[in-house]
Amino acid sequence: MYELLIGLRYTRAKRRNGFISFISLVSILGIALGVAALIIVLSVMNGFQEEVRNRMLGMTSHITISSPDNSLQDWHAAAKISAQNPHVKGAAPYVMGQGLFTNGSQVKGVLVRGINPELEPKVSELADKIVSGRLDTLQQGQFNVVLGWALAQELGVGVGDKVTLITPQGQVTPAGLLPRMRQFTVGGIFKADYYPYDANLAMIHLVDAQKLYRTGDAVSGVRLKIDDLFKAREVAREINRTLPELIVADWSQENPTYFRAVEIEKRMMFIILTLIVAVAAFNLVSTLVMLVTDKQADIAILRTLGASPASIMKIFLVNGAISGFIGTAAGVAGGVLVAANIGTIVPFIEKIIGAQILSADVYLITELPSKIIANDVISIGVISLLLALLATLYPSWRASRVNPAEALRYE
Repeated sequence: MYELLIGLRYTRAKRRNGFISFISLVSILGIALGVAALIIVLSVMNGFQEEVRNRMLGMTSHITISSPDNSLQDWHAAAKISAQNPHVKGAAPYVMGQGLFTNGSQVKGVLVRGINPELEPKVSELADKIVSGRLDTLQQGQFNVVLGWALAQELGVGVGDKVTLITPQGQVTPAGLLPRMRQFTVGGIFKADYYPYDANLAMIHLVDAQKLYRTGDAVSGVRLKIDDLFKAREVAREINRTLPELIVADWSQENPTYFRAVEIEKRMMFIILTLIVAVAAFNLVSTLVMLVTDKQADIAILRTLGASPASIMKIFLVNGAISGFIGTAAGVAGGVLVAANIGTIVPFIEKIIGAQILSADVYLITELPSKIIANDVISIGVISLLLALLATLYPSWRASRVNPAEALRYE
């Protein structure tokens, strides 16, 4: 195929007009930067989504079973029936309530979760997240509490200190309706590396929570852990068929706004950055148009030697496709390299600028994660190559329409 050989020669040959070479280089660099940016951004968003999901599910459940009135009377039966599903690996009851923790002048609104310390490790990673104190200090009747580290810092307390919990459930006295108050001893501090939990969650014993919130023997619900979190919706439906009178929700239903927002943001970023790649790819149009003008004499000679218009078109298609391939390959290599080392690059940049890029109370995590998905990289590469090939069609067609007599008239 002489068209391929001539196309490769045009790619390597030195231009008579140096400006064409400069524009060609800019086009290739534009494609490379666009592809690299797209890979890096999508990898970071994939990593962010996975990291937040794992940290979120490390402290919460894959599936939650509750009653319509938020008062599950016989949780043992619900847990036993759920455990018959082969995907369920653990079950634990919980009581959820709200309250105010006070320590001197410090006041903080929190979510209070009553747990069974013996069953909790079967459904969460709380025991592994304890950084000070112990989880087994949560003993029935002792009114100990395990706080998130950010919450403990805000209240100014540590292990062994006293804090007062005020609950919204009031008690009637001769002086009127007064909020219920109970003093707790800090028995442990956990760090989930997920700021909403670290700053707003407190754990107490299940029986203490039942007494405090006056639920009797009832609980708020049962939390389940399964072997594959991505099968949570399917497993939840199966369990719901065996417990039709109860509400069975999986982790994606409990946090729909967050996960939907991340997915929409990812799609929009893909579209926006693909447009950047498209702009860079269509810079090849101007490059090839100038190249066609520069090579009109060569085109005319080839035509007089018997080359068909289709052959001329193939020559410039090869030339443009090679430029697109070089830009795409460089972008993929650079994007994968940066995305794979983003955990080292970001701290280096933070050290140079002297500022923190990720604030935990805004972005939920403190480190920039990255997850390279092969399908994303392949899709980006294919789209970039198709855009580059599309950009070469018009200049190549224009080259095939060059009139040899007109092109050679002034040569």
